[in-house]
This record gives sequence, C-alpha cells and structure tokens, in this order.
Amino acid sequence: MPLTEKELMERDSKRNIGEELLAAIQEVKAGRYGDVRQVKATEAAEARSKTGLSQPRFAELLGVSVRTLQEWEQGRRSPSGAARSLLHIAATRPDVFRDVLAG
Repeated sequence: MPLTEKELMERDSKRNIGEELLAAIQEVKAGRYGDVRQVKATEAAEARSKTGLSQPRFAELLGVSVRTLQEWEQGRRSPSGAARSLLHIAATRPDVFRDVLAG
C-alpha cells in the first residue's frame, strides 16, 4: 500500500539525502552495486542502428509512425509482412536500404 502524503513527508524529514548519495557512490566505487542485466536489442533496433538513421527518418522510410517504430524497438509489438522484410534488408544490407529508399 502506498504511503500517504503525510507519511511521505514524515519519512523524508528524517532522511539525509546527502549521506545516502555519498554512501551510494562509495558502494559503486567499491564494486558493490545492483544486478546488471543484459538487454538484447530487437531486430528493429539493430536494423536502425546499422543504417545510422534517426528514428524519424527510419520510420519515414519504412512508412510507419515513429511511435510504431518505438514499439518495435522496445519489443512491445512486432512488425509483420513487408515491414519485417524491410527490417531484414536494413539489418543485412544497410547500404542498399539507404540507397534504394532514400534515393
């Protein structure tokens, strides 16, 4: 259950943020920090990265909105049909993708 505004104010009034930050920095310097997780890039993110294009330009060349591209890159949605084919071309031959679609 979340804290009420009054409970938050009471809790925060007892904190020393400066000391907490210093302790956190010292822990990181000593090599003690939270879990490190590897995130695998999606096909869409890898393809765009290989082309060197911005999200707006890449989305324009694919004929989709920037929001749709972001959804693909973040793995919340998957491209289908022609978009998937274009992403495959962009990933394997970014030079051809740029030349054909930008030209």
